[in-house]
Amino acid sequence: MKTRGNTRTGPARRIRRRLAAAIPALALGAALSVALPATEAVAARVDNPYVGATPYVNPDWSAKAAGEPGGSAVSNNPSFVWMDRIAAINGTTGARGLRAHLDTALTQGATLFQVVIYDLPGRDCAALASNGELGPTELDRYKTQYIDPIAAILGDTKYANLRIVALIEPDSLPNMVTNADQQAGATDACRVMKANGNYRKGVGYALNKLGDIGNVYNYIDAGHHGWLGWDTNLGPAVDEFKAAATSEGATVNDVHGFAVNTANYSALIEPNFKVTDTVNGTTVRQSKWVDWNFYVDEQSFAVALRDLAISRGGFPSNIGMLIDTARNGWGGPNRPTAPGPTTNVDTYVNGARVDRRLHAGNWCNQLGAGIGERPKAAPAAGIDAYVWAKPPGESDGSSEPIDNEEGKGFDQMCDPDYGGNARNGNNPTGAQDGAPLAGHWFPAQFQMLLANAYPPLGGGGPDTSAPSVPGGLQVTGTNSSSASLSWTASTDNVGVSAYDVYRDGVLVGSPTGTSFTDSGLSASTTYSYRVRARDAAGNASAQSSAVSATTTTGGTGSGTLKVQYKTSDTSLTDNAIRMSLQLVNTGTAAQSLSGVEIRYWFADSASSYTTWCDWAQLGCSNLTHGVSTNGSATGADHYLRVALSSGSLAAGASTGEIQLRLHRADWSNFNEADDYSRGTATSFADAPKIGVYVGGTLVWGTAP
Repeated sequence: MKTRGNTRTGPARRIRRRLAAAIPALALGAALSVALPATEAVAARVDNPYVGATPYVNPDWSAKAAGEPGGSAVSNNPSFVWMDRIAAINGTTGARGLRAHLDTALTQGATLFQVVIYDLPGRDCAALASNGELGPTELDRYKTQYIDPIAAILGDTKYANLRIVALIEPDSLPNMVTNADQQAGATDACRVMKANGNYRKGVGYALNKLGDIGNVYNYIDAGHHGWLGWDTNLGPAVDEFKAAATSEGATVNDVHGFAVNTANYSALIEPNFKVTDTVNGTTVRQSKWVDWNFYVDEQSFAVALRDLAISRGGFPSNIGMLIDTARNGWGGPNRPTAPGPTTNVDTYVNGARVDRRLHAGNWCNQLGAGIGERPKAAPAAGIDAYVWAKPPGESDGSSEPIDNEEGKGFDQMCDPDYGGNARNGNNPTGAQDGAPLAGHWFPAQFQMLLANAYPPLGGGGPDTSAPSVPGGLQVTGTNSSSASLSWTASTDNVGVSAYDVYRDGVLVGSPTGTSFTDSGLSASTTYSYRVRARDAAGNASAQSSAVSATTTTGGTGSGTLKVQYKTSDTSLTDNAIRMSLQLVNTGTAAQSLSGVEIRYWFADSASSYTTWCDWAQLGCSNLTHGVSTNGSATGADHYLRVALSSGSLAAGASTGEIQLRLHRADWSNFNEADDYSRGTATSFADAPKIGVYVGGTLVWGTAP
């Protein structure tokens, strides 16, 4: 349902995946500019290239934006530079080339540079407005005249201290899922590209060549929720991404993440309704707007795509997502603030949705759109950044045919008078009239985007208002090594971007939400916490009143019982946690088993579970088992408890194997990736992260 819609050598390059970032997330607009040191060493790779970075502001776009009335309110925001044809590498009239952009980035003191790689053979086989210069079979030319020169420039040691984010080929791979077979709206051009495999090969070659550059971070374009949000599309899309990422010498480790909503208008978050809502017994999914999609906005889709790419596609577990928010604000005076009438599911959804397009498949110069969230690092779990991939004010395509030498055709979806096609449910296009060629400056669109911005721009002047002080700070849970906090949201004239949490006067985290868990604490210790709110302009509230949190008693057991563990379950995301355990008496005397309890700690959000003893050498009837909550320790907010009721264990003896498993009450899937006690041993080995308690006292293992 598309519509638009470390230099490495040899095997070592495949293990260069993300180091943990140790600095708090900052709004991009608040980053400080600093002079780069004179060095040619490649900067160390980081988990999220946006955190703590000073992003490049494209002067070519910035000058156009600042030249428009009110444009100075957004002209200093960072955006991607598009390499949409071979000539763009060296520069075209009115636009500097790639090397000139990079040199300007150094002059600015930037530490992050963003570029779109966009010139595949037979590019965008389903949207004529963004067709490219290369024919369907010109893969060799794509490699030698486009990717190779770009890689040579990006790999220059002069730019080694820039984190370079490369957004790889918008729209290409999603087209292979939805527009290359016999679907409504499929095209012969897409069928050709699927048959020759040149989209996969081109993307794989780009990932491989750019992935060889230690300071380049590759993000594959992954469409948007209104394109791939159906289960019949999302799984096959991940398979397509995997196929491309393992072709032409590339591996999944060449992929740092995925980008969604590139050059599109899908709302970041629909605040007034959820996909799980029902109206008079009819689900929101059955509404004409949602059309059985599993997602109603980009953030929920991005998180789901990330999870599936890891579990089904085998991509690294710490990949991140980018969401293009340049034109998905949907603000203005008519922005809905509540659910619609409950007459039926359509009135409910249509009255509630902030995305005011006529159809979620409409993609060209959409009337009523507004600038969305400003670029921001780490705005939510799994999201590396909100970015401006398609700079506001650049056209999606001409509203009537225009002769050109850029290989760009005329697409009827850009014609305001066109009645639509099978891909957009035969709805009008909702396109703005008077549009120039794709990528060209469109003043009328820019003015509309400013007027409808959400969050609002506040009149275009500098934001000097601080958020209100967070209220209601409270401790919601503690254990031996962590304390969890929550508070009520602050208000701000533009919007709160983060909260700073201070422990005993020291900043320990900057979450975007109203809760935080502080980990790595000492047992039986009291800590004092305060919180302040901060906006994207760097304005900060005063700190809240203090609260105290005291961690529980913890430590490492030192008794004569120990537990050993093995697993035959290699899946991290199925519907069961399985393990085999055995107790061993390491002492010189028999050990009574009365009052002995084993604790296997794991992390999960469900409220009820079923547990099973499948087999035990000492007999399952001699065991009791269940699940208990465990505060909010990272990776250990629950534990499986296994109690032995009677008997004794001779010195040096073992209970023999105990086979256990647990399920959620609804048998839905777990994600065991960060479970505290989980191991990978396939034969019995000592398990220091599984606890053994006697009479409530820890005698083996290290409690979380």
